[in-house]
Amino acid sequence: MPGTSANSAVTRSTLSRQIADALRDEVLAGRLQPGQEFTVKQIAEQYGVSATPVREALVELCAEGLLDSDQHRGFRVHQFSVADYREMVEARMLVADGIFRRHTPRERAALPEPDAGIGVVLVSIRRRGEAAVRAARAGDLDVLIGYDIRYWHELGRLVARNEHIAGFLHRLRVQAWVFSVPYLRAERELHGWLWSGHVELIDAVTRGDAEAAVGVVRAYNAHSLEWADRLEARLTR
Repeated sequence: MPGTSANSAVTRSTLSRQIADALRDEVLAGRLQPGQEFTVKQIAEQYGVSATPVREALVELCAEGLLDSDQHRGFRVHQFSVADYREMVEARMLVADGIFRRHTPRERAALPEPDAGIGVVLVSIRRRGEAAVRAARAGDLDVLIGYDIRYWHELGRLVARNEHIAGFLHRLRVQAWVFSVPYLRAERELHGWLWSGHVELIDAVTRGDAEAAVGVVRAYNAHSLEWADRLEARLTR
């Protein structure tokens, strides 16, 4: 029956996404460390599934830059460098500047014409931002990562109004967290290096104040680069 094959493909695709999400979370949490190697068989046995959806999930994570594929040894978690991290920060800085500055403040720089749907999205983003701020100030890295990624993904989609740009920024944010997590966990005063300007930024976006929004983002990126400089100095001692 034609429907049986289609249903099977949908089920496998859904399973593949679930495995990819689970492995991405493992990498973000630092439970899968940079350079750690594994095979399709090992992951399939771990999750109790067949090899096909696992392979699809691992290929997806390779496309996101989180894994490297080796024909003979399987897969390994990609190891980003401090230089990679700096380039991520610089790339998102350039893109954010372009997004916020493509309209004047008088034209409600960050938003299209306000309506009820946008209002609901703004409330959702602000709630995620408030949760992220609480986690950052408490030094709760695990909670912060989840809220921060969702906050920026929603904000990127709203402000950019371009799924390709929003997707690019989302991948950069995930990669930046993957690089940062192992080092942040080793910080003695973690909360001092966790950015907490989420609410300030979404308030500027809600007002349509491009200058204020750019200022917040630039300060955030400067903070990120300062942390990278400090980290590099420590690693090269």
